[in-house]
Amino acid sequence: MAVQLDKRMSAAEIVGQLRDGMTLGIGGWGPRRKPMALVREILRSELKDLTIVAYGGADVGMLCAAGKVRKLVYAFVSLDAIPLEPWFRKAREAGQVEVLELDEGMFQWGLKAAAFRLPFLPTRVGLGTDLAELGGLKTVQSPYADGEVLIAMPALRLDAALIHVNRSDWRGNVQVFGPDVYYDEWFARAAAKTYASCERLVDRIEDHYPEDAQANIVERSFVTGVVELPGGAHPSSMPPHYGWDMKAFKAYCDAAKDPGDWQAVADRFVGACEADYLANHGGKEAVAALPLPIF
Repeated sequence: MAVQLDKRMSAAEIVGQLRDGMTLGIGGWGPRRKPMALVREILRSELKDLTIVAYGGADVGMLCAAGKVRKLVYAFVSLDAIPLEPWFRKAREAGQVEVLELDEGMFQWGLKAAAFRLPFLPTRVGLGTDLAELGGLKTVQSPYADGEVLIAMPALRLDAALIHVNRSDWRGNVQVFGPDVYYDEWFARAAAKTYASCERLVDRIEDHYPEDAQANIVERSFVTGVVELPGGAHPSSMPPHYGWDMKAFKAYCDAAKDPGDWQAVADRFVGACEADYLANHGGKEAVAALPLPIF
């Protein structure tokens, strides 16, 4: 009989697998579905000199503010209702991080190239803009009769990726619900190792939830470790479980105003441990009661 791998880990064990200088992809999208509990665990660690690849939100802002980031590859860093993430802005304006800024489509194509184990993928996205020149991107010419010149979007290869999902079992079968799954499956496929936090850890998904088979966004072979962290996306949203915490986001953004000393406010937004963090925001029950945003 084949041995089934038990992929359950703690948040500390997951972060313990990461190393200084790694290229780390963070799933989610702005203030949605961010693996914030794992990001907070990184903030409690000694990790440094990271290259962060993300459709960024507070994950990017916090890591930049804490001095964990050497290079940032991003399509945007936004909290939606608060258009520009303020801690990221401070780091960017101060020149504290090296950056590669990409169009959203170029970013997606870079993840897909890595997932397909290709050096690049050709795309029209970015033609006629300064992004290719500023990013040092090269062009290729179609070998066919059309001869079209396209941007060669290089693969965004990841040493590790972090995602937050609605449900997982102990073997790494993950399920994601709601209308905003976005590109987490491509982060997982582009990474050498992927770690998933989840709202609920269950036994065997295919045995107990066959009606949700379509919610399995990526094969379990791409998932290295899983950890149950209810409320783990807070203050970002995690539909259908809870919406974003705009009160928390506003307090976080207010703290970035001059003098904006991260070390003076880090305890408020990170906490000594995840239980303390959630307790400071009313506990899991208060997070679960956050209303979903309506667009």
